[in-house]
Parts: sequence; structure tokens; C-alpha cells
Amino acid sequence: MTQKTVLNATHRELGARMVDFGGWDMPISYGSQIEEHHVVRRDAGMFDVSHMTVVDLHGARTRDFLRHLLANNVDKLKVQGKALYTCMLNEQGGVIDDLIVYFLGDEFFRLVVNAATRDKDLAWIEQQAKAFDVTVKERPDFAMIAVQGPHARAKVIGLLHEVDRPRIEKLGRFAAAAAQGPHGAPLFIARTGYTGEDGFEIIVPEEQAVALWQELAGAGVAPCGLGARDTLRLEAGMNLYGQDMDENVTPWEASLAWTISLDEGRDFIGRKALEAQKAAGVPHAMVGLVLDEKGVLRHGQKVLTPQGEGEILSGGFAPTLNKSVAFARVPAGVADNVRVDIRGREVPVRVVKFPFVRDGKACEGI
Repeated sequence: MTQKTVLNATHRELGARMVDFGGWDMPISYGSQIEEHHVVRRDAGMFDVSHMTVVDLHGARTRDFLRHLLANNVDKLKVQGKALYTCMLNEQGGVIDDLIVYFLGDEFFRLVVNAATRDKDLAWIEQQAKAFDVTVKERPDFAMIAVQGPHARAKVIGLLHEVDRPRIEKLGRFAAAAAQGPHGAPLFIARTGYTGEDGFEIIVPEEQAVALWQELAGAGVAPCGLGARDTLRLEAGMNLYGQDMDENVTPWEASLAWTISLDEGRDFIGRKALEAQKAAGVPHAMVGLVLDEKGVLRHGQKVLTPQGEGEILSGGFAPTLNKSVAFARVPAGVADNVRVDIRGREVPVRVVKFPFVRDGKACEGI
């Protein structure tokens, strides 16, 4: 049974091309995916991300629970509203999901987890929460709209109650705050995103989501589909769960070492496995690839290196660069002399550090 967000009819009225995305009926594009990509890099675009799962955690020991549950350390969150990107691991150090956690009070934290992993995430979180007497509450009553691009923040702030505007204008990156939106809508506004551009991810009560979408469109924010969101996040060097990592891949192997806090005295789930793998030598690395000639790098293609074979994870045409790029998992230590098997033809590629694009421009060396 395909699920629909509260904005489903709105997408259809706009003529969106709809696809099944992890069991949800979602817009892939409203016309030209390339134009939607460029509008986010140059101006402002919005995405319906209401399929994402919002989970509220309450209880006196919520912080202790999250210190145990997550590989990054929530003790970094000292100021109300601050957010942290982290992985949630199994005992083998594999990634159950990557998520954002918000600190909203001493006994109140909010998680935003991926749509496709909702059921297993909730089951895992609820199972682990029992020992800490933490209440786990999913929030299906919320919708979520991501507004991204160099002019995104200004266009959102213009729609807020004037009392809230100066405060939201000062909101730092990876922080969130409440504000009043059009028609008095209570908004949870986070300065986060999945495109490599500045902007906000806005959590709004479901019954006010359509009105907010329409107000944003009136302010000149272009509707964008999940196709553009995918090319934007690939250019920005951001992992996609299920494609770039999963329960059989550790953060070391997914270029997510920066999300692991091996601080003393904190025994989080998967820590022992991560420490053992690090000590033994991590067998695989995730690298960026650039194809300078014609052709497209795609998921599943074989990567040939002097150290052995690897595989393309996420790959595709990068509109900002006008060439194809990819993430690949390859044997550790691979630096050059790499080729990709594209339909039986061995095509040379360059190994680079990602992100490929930052602030709308190609990064150095890309």
C-alpha cells in the first residue's frame, strides 16, 4: 500500500511526475530536473520531505539513552535547539540509519530519521529505550518542507511573524527554533539540509502544510522533486542510506569517521566493533570519482584498481559540473590508476576528495 504525504494532491495539481520512493508516492520532478537542480544552486527551491520520520524522546534519562544509542556524542549539544548529525549502529558497527538529533530540553530530544528505514528504526529505538525509561513518540501529525538555496533563508524569513524574523535570521547552522509562520502556523525551523546549500528544513503541523507550500511558492520558491534532491546531495558529498551505507558497512568505510566520538567512558552500541576494525585496519574506503570524458557513472558499476575491485555506490550526472561523478567503495589505499567498467568498456576516472561542489561552485581539484 503506497503512502501519501499531505502535499500529494498539491504535487499532482502542479503536474509532478510521481514515483514510488520507499513505499511513498513522491514527486521526482515537476518538469526539468536539471532546471530544478540549478534553481537550488542559484536561488531557492523547496522539497516535500514529509515522508521523513520525526520521533520525540522524553524522559529524565534521555541524554544518557542517546549517549548509548548514537555513535556521535550528544554531550556536544549544550544549547537548546542545537542539532547533531550521527549514525545509529548495530553491535557489529554497521549503520542502522543516519539521522539528526535536536536538543530541545533536558528531558526532550527530537530525532529525524529516514523514511525507508522507519519501521526498523522505531523498533530498535523502542527496544533500546526501555532500559532508560524513555518515552518514544512518533509524530505523524507533522509534515516537513525543505527550502534550500542561496536565497532560501531570506524568502522563508519574509513569511514569518515580524517578531520572529530577527531571531530566525541569527539562527546558526545546525540549529533549530520555533517561530510563527503564515496564518499563525507554529513552525519548527532548522538550519539544516541535504543539498549543500544554505536554507531551512521546516516541520509544520500537517493541516497547515499545504498553505505553507503555497505561501512559499508565492514568495518565489520553486517546487523541486526528489530527482534534483539526489543530484544536489551527490554533488555536496552527502551519503544516501541504503546506497552508500547500510547495516553491513561501518562509518569508517562510509567516509563518516567525523561522526564517531570515541570519547572516554561512553560505551555506545557498536563501539567495540569500531575500535576492533580500526585497530585491524579498515579494509575499504569510500572515495569520490570524476569522469572527465562522456559517459555516466552509475550505481553497481565495477571499479578496477591496482589494489583490487570496488563498486560504484551513488553515481550520476552532476549538472553544476556538467560531468559525471560518483562515490565508490574501493580497497583501502587506492589513489590513482582507476578505471570503471561501463558496459564492457574500461573508462579512466580521477579519484578526488568530495564534496564535488560547495557554495554553488566546483571544489578545488574537481
